[in-house]
Amino acid sequence: MAAASLCAIAATLCHGYGSPAAAQDLTAGLAGQVDPDAELLLESSEITYDFDRDLIVATGDVQVYYDGSTVQAHQVVFDRKSQQLKASGNVIFIESNGNVVRTEEMVLSEDFSEGFARALQIDTTRRTRFLAEQARREGNNITTIDNGVYTVYTKPTTPPDKPPLWRVRAEKIIHNQQEKIIRFENAAFEVYGQPIAYLPYLSMPDPSVTRKSGFLMPSGIVSDKLGYGVSVPYYWALSPYYDVTTILTPLTKQGVFGDVEYRHRFAAGEVSVSAAGLFQAQPSNFTTDRADDRWRGAVNSTASFSIARDWTLGWNLTYKSDRQFFKDYSFTSFGDNGETSTIYLEGKTDRNALSVKAYAYQISQEDYTDSQFNANGFSPVGSSLQDKQPLVLPVIDYDYVFADPILAGELALTANFTSLTRDETDAFSIDGGTTAKFRGIDGTFSRVSVKGNWRRTFIDPLGQSFTPFAYMRGDLFFLASPDSDVTALTGESFVGRAMPAIGLEYRYPFIATFNGGNQILEPVAQVVARPNEQRIGELPNDDAQSIVFDTTTLFDYDKFSGFDRAEGGTRLNVGLNYKLQLDSGYYVSGLFGRSYQLAGDNSYAIPDILGATQDSGLETSLSDYVGSLYLDTQYGVKVGAQARLDKEDFTVNRIQAQASGIYGPVVSSLAYAFLNAQPDVGIDDPREELLGSASLRLEENWRIFGSMRYDLQNSNIVQDGLGIGYDDEGFSLSVTYAEDRSRNDGDDVNRTLYFRIGLRTIGTTQVSSGALN
Repeated sequence: MAAASLCAIAATLCHGYGSPAAAQDLTAGLAGQVDPDAELLLESSEITYDFDRDLIVATGDVQVYYDGSTVQAHQVVFDRKSQQLKASGNVIFIESNGNVVRTEEMVLSEDFSEGFARALQIDTTRRTRFLAEQARREGNNITTIDNGVYTVYTKPTTPPDKPPLWRVRAEKIIHNQQEKIIRFENAAFEVYGQPIAYLPYLSMPDPSVTRKSGFLMPSGIVSDKLGYGVSVPYYWALSPYYDVTTILTPLTKQGVFGDVEYRHRFAAGEVSVSAAGLFQAQPSNFTTDRADDRWRGAVNSTASFSIARDWTLGWNLTYKSDRQFFKDYSFTSFGDNGETSTIYLEGKTDRNALSVKAYAYQISQEDYTDSQFNANGFSPVGSSLQDKQPLVLPVIDYDYVFADPILAGELALTANFTSLTRDETDAFSIDGGTTAKFRGIDGTFSRVSVKGNWRRTFIDPLGQSFTPFAYMRGDLFFLASPDSDVTALTGESFVGRAMPAIGLEYRYPFIATFNGGNQILEPVAQVVARPNEQRIGELPNDDAQSIVFDTTTLFDYDKFSGFDRAEGGTRLNVGLNYKLQLDSGYYVSGLFGRSYQLAGDNSYAIPDILGATQDSGLETSLSDYVGSLYLDTQYGVKVGAQARLDKEDFTVNRIQAQASGIYGPVVSSLAYAFLNAQPDVGIDDPREELLGSASLRLEENWRIFGSMRYDLQNSNIVQDGLGIGYDDEGFSLSVTYAEDRSRNDGDDVNRTLYFRIGLRTIGTTQVSSGALN
């Protein structure tokens, strides 16, 4: 009978089902978790019943469904006496967890909890594959594969008789379902079908396990200062909520390096604590400050907790024994954050945000000697660099946007409180020591700033856009224990400052549509009127030292980067914006403009205690010109550039350009940067660099890649690297050679040879070498 259902004889087949089997997670299993109340459904072209032998025989496109699992075969025979199901002819067994077993003949218990098959293939949901001479499942727990092979999926285009790039062949592969572990006995690791390593014993968690105690893939280290070493990590899955990774790295020249990380997850967040270090056997191999101590190490902790709705508390704290620890022992598991430690509390909603942060800095740069820029009466330039770093505690930022319109416009409130303490004044001079400039002043300085900003936009019938705006800003400075030698600072403990402003921004876009696209030409003008900036040069400046004048800041009301300075005077900013969009996908945008000081004192022309604004391009009534260009072809090529051109002769004072492209097998990027001399801060020569990288795919899986950072002014290579890599669906390999001439650790060139190999589902290992120094 066609498409016959066993519902009518369910009582005959289902009455003998026992208790539920344990959960089936086996990568190479033959059965799944069963439900004693589940019904078995069979569909086939023909069903016959052999009363003499008590057999039910289904033939032709047979499909058996039971509790989420499916058996497909040409013929299925139910033996009621032995309570077994025998499937034959192109058998496909699809487990409830998604694994697929293929064979010519399979025997299963009637509840699918036990089984046996010969010459089978098992494909898992993790794109791994088992091939076996035979496999059997017993005791509803142990599955044994004889003469098995474990590997990853090959691509459909791969010839079926071509061996995978790598595989593990074993005399026995045993999966213990309760322990959730797969063991390989008398195994060999093969590459292109040839054994290259024999493994008497190998074990791995089955793919359903995300956390399992055991050794992870080791990695190697070769260095002239450290010697030879092998990092051996061990993962401890202590509970579902916390775990530990320990790494021991014996080094032939320096002893045993230890690294441990503890991670704990809570309902509201997570925290980690890490520590690494060693007792150096040959500390004299290092020449930088404190790097030649016996004990060297570092500790780190990170955390993030949701303490209430919309509120997050966290930190990232690091302490290291010396500045070069993470450079010399770069294989440390937490070496990415070596300089900045942060504690933060953040709260955010749709219209307001509050953050409270604290920062501490432990720098990596070593002290140096440069008497050319020493300032009389202050510590030499390059000395006591750590003492010149501030402790910033706290930084409080608050932003609020009012929900209801105020005077038919949008009103926003911004507030900031910053307090910092520095032990050593950071001073330099460009005139032989007579006049000091200050990057930072010793003592404690605090500032609270509050700013209210209002704006409203009108659009007239012609499409002209008018945006009147106004803001009012107030600052209060508290100066405690300033350096008595910094005579430029005010001697007052409390200083107040106010800056009101009104302005108008005008835009008039002209839109032209043509066959194949459209373009927009938009003139923009903005005028801001306000009084002169107060107390210039009498107050500390820590967060407004960076002045970058380009198209991204052209229409900023205040172009200073922070709160310590407040732009004053009446200023006009003008520009022409252009956009082109083609139906083919090409997109071009550009902006060109400049700024004018119309009235009042120019804040950028009057030097403060640092004087960094006098080479900003804004220091004269007529500013430099700024322009930008962005091109996106939508076909893999993107180009972007920002430039500042001299107001007199259009020579380039600053330019940043970058391009990236994908064309066939080539992926490349190129960046160029030029910054003209800034004599007011002691930079007498231009700086110009080129940074490029490229990757070329040679064949389907092979690629070569390289990068270079080149100093065009000094005609020397700062960094360079070259490598070759192989990548496929289950294997990756790369070898890279790199040189670095920018480190301040006593070596002219740091050379590294880096070798990495990765096997999907098994792990990744690597060897890095500094032995070429």
